[in-house]
Amino acid sequence: MLAQIGLGLVCGGYATGAALGWGSPQLSVVMGDFGLSAAALAAAVSCLLYARGHHRSFRPAWLLFAFSSLMAAAGNAVWGWYEVVLRTEVPSPSVADVCFLLFAPPAIVGLLVLAKRPVTRAGWVCLGLDAWLIGGSLLTLSWSLALAQTAYVPGESVARAALSLAYPLLDIVLVSMVLALHFRRSHVNRSAINTAIAALALTVLCDALFTSPLLREHYSSGQLLDAGWFAGSLLLAYAPWGVRRPVDVPPAARVRQPHSRPLAGSLAALTPYLAAAVCTLGILYNVVEGRRVDRVVVLTGCAVVLALVVRQGIMLLDNIALTHELAQKENHFRSLVQGSSDVIMIAAPTGILRYVSPAASGVYGREAEELIGSELASLIHPDDLGGVVHEVRRFLAAPPAEEPTTRIECRFRSGRGEWLNVESTVNRHQGGLIFNSRDVTERVRLQAQLRHNAEHDPLTDLPNRALFTERVRGALSGRRASDPGTAVLFIDLDGFKGVNDRLGHQAGDELLIQAARRLQESVRAGDTAARLGGDEFAALILGDGTRDRADRECRVHEIADRLRLKLSQPYRLEGGNEVRVAASIGVAFAEPGLGAGDLLRNADLAMYRAKAAGKDRVELYAPQMQAEVVRRTELAARLRTALHDGEFALLHQPVVDLATGRIAAVAAQARWRSAQGILFTPAEFLRAADDGERTAELGRWLLEEAVEQAAERAGIGHRTPVTIRLSARRLLDRSLPLGSVESLLTRHGLPSGSLIIELADSDPRDPRVTFDELEQRLAALRRLGVKISLDGFGSGHAAINALRRLPVDILKLDRGLVEGIVESARLRKITSGLLRIAGDLGMQSVADGVDMPEQVLALRAMGCTHGQGMAFSGPLDEYRLRRALVRDEYPLPRPVPVTAGNRPPLRSNNETPVPPT
Repeated sequence: MLAQIGLGLVCGGYATGAALGWGSPQLSVVMGDFGLSAAALAAAVSCLLYARGHHRSFRPAWLLFAFSSLMAAAGNAVWGWYEVVLRTEVPSPSVADVCFLLFAPPAIVGLLVLAKRPVTRAGWVCLGLDAWLIGGSLLTLSWSLALAQTAYVPGESVARAALSLAYPLLDIVLVSMVLALHFRRSHVNRSAINTAIAALALTVLCDALFTSPLLREHYSSGQLLDAGWFAGSLLLAYAPWGVRRPVDVPPAARVRQPHSRPLAGSLAALTPYLAAAVCTLGILYNVVEGRRVDRVVVLTGCAVVLALVVRQGIMLLDNIALTHELAQKENHFRSLVQGSSDVIMIAAPTGILRYVSPAASGVYGREAEELIGSELASLIHPDDLGGVVHEVRRFLAAPPAEEPTTRIECRFRSGRGEWLNVESTVNRHQGGLIFNSRDVTERVRLQAQLRHNAEHDPLTDLPNRALFTERVRGALSGRRASDPGTAVLFIDLDGFKGVNDRLGHQAGDELLIQAARRLQESVRAGDTAARLGGDEFAALILGDGTRDRADRECRVHEIADRLRLKLSQPYRLEGGNEVRVAASIGVAFAEPGLGAGDLLRNADLAMYRAKAAGKDRVELYAPQMQAEVVRRTELAARLRTALHDGEFALLHQPVVDLATGRIAAVAAQARWRSAQGILFTPAEFLRAADDGERTAELGRWLLEEAVEQAAERAGIGHRTPVTIRLSARRLLDRSLPLGSVESLLTRHGLPSGSLIIELADSDPRDPRVTFDELEQRLAALRRLGVKISLDGFGSGHAAINALRRLPVDILKLDRGLVEGIVESARLRKITSGLLRIAGDLGMQSVADGVDMPEQVLALRAMGCTHGQGMAFSGPLDEYRLRRALVRDEYPLPRPVPVTAGNRPPLRSNNETPVPPT
């Protein structure tokens, strides 16, 4: 705006000065000559600078405008040289005339470059004909009015006559190009092009006035006519820089803009007829004035009429070709619409369907004629109608250039009475809308199924861990965020692994399905039951607003206990098998600031506490559980380096012959004294070493250390056998191959019979332990001179089966039998029977956990051959063990005589009758 105001002030000031004569004749001549030269030079520099940095495709046009302005500046400078410097009249012709004549051709070529180029030969021919029609008509009119007099001035030379005619003819050509190209402007930087055309038009108008004989006779430099040339040059200088940014047009103006285009098209179509009318007016002027019609006028008029006829013929042929092409395209698109599987509908602004393609019968099950005339809103599902209306209104309010289409998905009523999921691409059409719709019901169903599969367990169809976590997160962050009664139950099925191992995975899957059904039936309607994986389930119990902690704990504990009882009932599987499993349940309550992951972790910790406390129970989370987990984690981390740092030590507990008190063997036991000075028993650090690799490494260290120390003792005369406790699974593990035991005995020179392997955990239900493999392994060890001891004898059917199948030398009574042998007569009878079996099989027997003299007397009376426990000695280090071996005898307690009224003394197994079992 400031630049336009400044341009107007400069041009207005020049016009005012020219109108007032500039105050003196000398200044008037200077401003009329050198002032015009300066303005034209400014236009040349401006166009040149713009051409160097902008619009490479239109750079030649602005360079030509620069050259044209430079010629005008040179011509005015030469004119001023004669009038101001030499103070003489300008000769005719002169160098100034040459420069002025060179102004028009570059400008004409520049306009051709700026024009929108025709794409066909017919277009180029029509462009040339349009230019000639305009130029010819202007030539006819100007020749009739003025040029004829200039051409036929008597006594004037041919050069002066040609020069006099050159100016108006070039101006006519320039005007013709300006008018012909006015309706063919390029859309790139239209503001600059319009300003340039206006500047050239103003210059041509001033040239036309200058060529008038009446005005030219009285013309002198500095008059008002120079103000037009001055303004034209400054307009051309301003043209490329006037509008450098696109102006933001309001949406309403952009919508109304297309209505101005038909007017421009109409003027462009009327241009040839207007040119012919002007040509006719030039001829009529000569006739009315009674003049003889000039041959130039006749020839020019005939050429204009001929050009008009040729142009109309070309346009007729072009229209015929376009009509044929349009018909072909219309037939093509009609076949595409009618043969398309998509339904195409056109809706009026009122929402009434005006057109529906034939594909509607196959997609919607309704004929197109039936849909035409109905309201689109009546066919859309009521729940989706609000969203569709909102999207349509938003789309219509958006500018078409920014958002030409939109996509809408809704449910559409079909002729079969069902709702179809329809996806539509919407376009504008004459104030209404075009819907290109397709049935996506199957895709929507598939997406829903995929979403369901991604969020649910495939076996039980319960929510999986991801969906359960999301619902817990929603319960903690929604309107129930402040409800402390919200709780999570973590459920683990105790004994499920045994069902899987005994009956197979198919039976296990069936059990899980039934358990999931029971869980789903046991929770309330608003709660969530989920399967997290394997035999782990979970339940989200939403709070009821209870603030009292005891009440809500009692309520959730009651729900969890009822669920535990429900899951612990017998399961009837296919094939008639009835199995039982228990349920260990951990409960954790929501707390302020507690996230979903932390709440699930707390419930998981409580569940593991329930399993550790005996299974088939419900445990509430307590903060110390997390501290215990941290302690075990830290313990496991320190345990990884304990072996390499030499923190483990080997102790031995004597196994005493109950008949003589002598040491028959020593049982090797590992102890861990950490760097902090804490002494851990095997029960403590083996719980931390829950990974198989760490446990295997400890087993290998125990075996190698025990054999090495036993060999050292044998070297100094103490050939007492050493007992090493190993599980059946560890014996079959590839980390302890058979050859390694033999090579170990050979390397240390341990005599035959000096190694006793105490077999633990010989449970045939473990799929990794089979009696066939275990029997072969133990037989191979016995061939090496290794004795086999069966640990935990009397603790269950597994030991009895192992005794029946495996090559065993020693039976070791379970500690649970020994602990109550003095107080319980029933345990005494059971233990006596087991010892009789060992005696009948010719095996030695060892009682573990013999801590009191009364137990020694009772076991010896029942026929037990050996004992191990605090009644004799605790675990000893190597120094104390060697001292005990030197002594080689522990005192045995003697039976106390029984007085009258007291219980009779314990007798031997031969004196105690045992009823058959």
